[in-house]
Amino acid sequence: QVQLVESGGGLVQPGGSLRLSCAASGIIFSIYNLGWYRQAPGNQRELVAAFTSRSSTVYADSVKGRFTISRDNAKKTVYLQMDSLKPEDTAVYYCNADPPPGFVSTRRYWGQGTQVTVSS
Repeated sequence: QVQLVESGGGLVQPGGSLRLSCAASGIIFSIYNLGWYRQAPGNQRELVAAFTSRSSTVYADSVKGRFTISRDNAKKTVYLQMDSLKPEDTAVYYCNADPPPGFVSTRRYWGQGTQVTVSS
């Protein structure tokens, strides 16, 4: 059974920082492309940051230079370091695991989400 469990969300003031963690189980963690998405009320779920291969990453323009995605294959955990947070970063953040191209399964996996609120 695949599980992605996020943690680290919360309330932070503008300009502050948070680090989200996502612990994975039930998948071959080292070969999956891991990422973070977010969804604000009334908006579609959008990509925040993701690994597109073992070392390549992609970021939304709105978070470039402020957010950093990283992974620890030994701990089967992916992180999202969020700095210089803005009120518009407020959303539910979801961890995502996508199989690599050509993998036997095309199923995507999602965590349950963690709330991030940026407000003074």
